[in-house]
Amino acid sequence: MAGNGRRVGRDVKLSKSLSWLLRHGAEKEGLHFSPGGFLSVEEILNKPQFKSFTEVDIRQVVETNDKKRFALRTDDEGKLQIRANQGHTLQVDDLELTPVTSATDYPVVIHGTNMTAWNSIKTQGLSRMKRTHIHFATGEPGDSGVISGMRSSSDVLIYLNLDKILQDNIPVFISANGVILSPGDQQGIIQPVYFKQVINRKTREVIQ
Repeated sequence: MAGNGRRVGRDVKLSKSLSWLLRHGAEKEGLHFSPGGFLSVEEILNKPQFKSFTEVDIRQVVETNDKKRFALRTDDEGKLQIRANQGHTLQVDDLELTPVTSATDYPVVIHGTNMTAWNSIKTQGLSRMKRTHIHFATGEPGDSGVISGMRSSSDVLIYLNLDKILQDNIPVFISANGVILSPGDQQGIIQPVYFKQVINRKTREVIQ
């Protein structure tokens, strides 16, 4: 059991380190994305913070990650590459984001947050902040097929009026791991006018 605990701890540490590198820190570490947002696994493992890990460890983390945060591929030379499927603050080209063009394809689109954040969101809207996109899930945590898009601890659920936002030509995409993404308007905001309904997840009370 102790060995399993150490393994889980290593996997969590590696997953967090990869998330930071692939979403935010590649440029600081002197690494350059291939098209699609991929980095060389070999180059990653040469970095000091990854010296204790192996390609097997990385494959393990990718295969077992419950939110499918990462994707693997081999390049033209057969070398392994990895990317984060979403969540970037870095600009990444060709990230395999599919444009959403019909609201009927995704009848439920939800942003999860907490009550403290909601107090400002309800007047100022959702901001992408330093990220390239605002994240939404296609259902609540635990719903069939919903693996990512919000934290399981979210207690405020903001339902997006997807039809209205598409009518107003605000871009919306879906990522390779099923997360709905939008850069928002020119200011990086999704205004409250696009909120269909807001619910307290714990009490099921309609907040707005």
